Amino acid sequence: MKNCFRGEARCFSIAILLTLLCLPVAAQQPADNEYMAGAVLWTQLSGEKRALSYQAFALARIMLDRDLRANRNRRVKRAVIVDIDETILDNSRYQTMLLKTRTNYASKTWTDWVNKAEATALPGAVEFLQYANSRGVRVFYITNRKQIEKEGTARNLKQAGFPNVNDETLLVRTDTSVKEARRRAIAAKYRVVLLMGDNLNDFAEVFENSKTVESRVAATDQNKNLFGARFIVLPNPMYGNWEDAIYGDASKLSEEEKAAKRRAALKD
Repeated sequence: MKNCFRGEARCFSIAILLTLLCLPVAAQQPADNEYMAGAVLWTQLSGEKRALSYQAFALARIMLDRDLRANRNRRVKRAVIVDIDETILDNSRYQTMLLKTRTNYASKTWTDWVNKAEATALPGAVEFLQYANSRGVRVFYITNRKQIEKEGTARNLKQAGFPNVNDETLLVRTDTSVKEARRRAIAAKYRVVLLMGDNLNDFAEVFENSKTVESRVAATDQNKNLFGARFIVLPNPMYGNWEDAIYGDASKLSEEEKAAKRRAALKD
């Protein structure tokens, strides 16, 4: 009799397991990223965005010319360091894809986008960097794109008309996203006249070490004299460390928790 009960229990357990396996898997929660739509639309469609891009690269040329006039020693090797994404290349079409599919950034989809080499140049970017190169100024591209994205990145930059793209000048991410070591390696050989980026982390270690909204604002105020002189910022309202500073560790937050943090951060 006991064996019969054990057999029935075993059959009952198997039946439950099979039932659970046959249940439909819950669909992944769609990303709550519709709030980005305004930022993407402004980036893609506004004349103001184009104007700010032209303005940034016009200022860069003024500051480069000033440095060239101030020191005519031809033995001085000058360099300009630029970030790539949303500094000289426009990736807003990738952001559009995330919006339309209601998904978040993912390494695979980003790598696929990068290796298509379809990003377009920001207004004024190619002209300025070609001018810098024509004056004997070395252009360096420091990016946190990865090694598997380097070939696609180089192809995209060359197709867009950017100068002097090679293994020496295109510095991708290897072991860390922190760019300070790459900047220092360039500064050891060149006089770095300008750094251009869309993220404070593109400019100096002090910003890379600032993780909160308050510390990033404080670091910006402490270095205010460098902006427009040595640091030139391009506008990017779509994404960046400014948003990470609001969330803290976004990987630990649900979509609802991230939305709540955005709302709570708004100033009345």
